[in-house]
Amino acid sequence: MIEELIDKKSGFDITSKSALSHQEDPFTSRSHAAMLAKNDVPYSHKKVADNYTVIKRIYKFQAVQSRITPVDKELLSKYDFSTLEFTTAKQMYDELALLQDWSTSKDTELKADADRIMEIRAKELKFIDANCYATISNEIYKGYVALAHYFEEISKFKS
Repeated sequence: MIEELIDKKSGFDITSKSALSHQEDPFTSRSHAAMLAKNDVPYSHKKVADNYTVIKRIYKFQAVQSRITPVDKELLSKYDFSTLEFTTAKQMYDELALLQDWSTSKDTELKADADRIMEIRAKELKFIDANCYATISNEIYKGYVALAHYFEEISKFKS
């Protein structure tokens, strides 16, 4: 009986399947975004996501803002966040969960910084989408894909 359980357990690969996927579907990072979207998402996150979605659908990123400023980079480094191009998907999901908590915090400075970081992340994502590439073309640094999935999940303008 124990051998039978071990055989069944060894056949299950937690990195390739998700509880939100069908039996045949491979694991997707969209499940993490969906799980984050099921939390109490702050209004500021929804507003940024809606803005991103509308610009993406209507303007197709023809009207794009420039790269982030040194002041924006300083705010990111204050909380030990790297730029979006150097962020892995896991780091992005951890950051999004943290920003959700901070945006609902009673500390007004922390709340303002969290909302500003979400705006910075949207600005970085718009720049990456407009240029159709990230300066780091590595499979590891796909934090911008995770952020795009999160925005799609929480936006009221679903596709």
